[in-house]
Amino acid sequence: MELEELKQNLKKMIVEECEKEDDIAWEDILDDELLFGSESRIALDSLDALQLSLVLKKQFAIKVEGSKESRKHLTTINSIAQLIAENS
Repeated sequence: MELEELKQNLKKMIVEECEKEDDIAWEDILDDELLFGSESRIALDSLDALQLSLVLKKQFAIKVEGSKESRKHLTTINSIAQLIAENS
């Protein structure tokens, strides 16, 4: 899968799995935009992080632990795509 296609799929997955359809269109998510926190337009929370971790495990066989080190991989679309690329 091409990198741009992967990023597009990740954006769609986040919007659908974290039920953000009413908040933001996947096309509006920037590759280097923060996904979590009060400064984020997407405003994912800890439950969204858990959901995202489960989907990444199911679709890409990537295990994301609850540690701070592991969570840093979920900060942006770019960081998630890099994690997938490194583990595939």
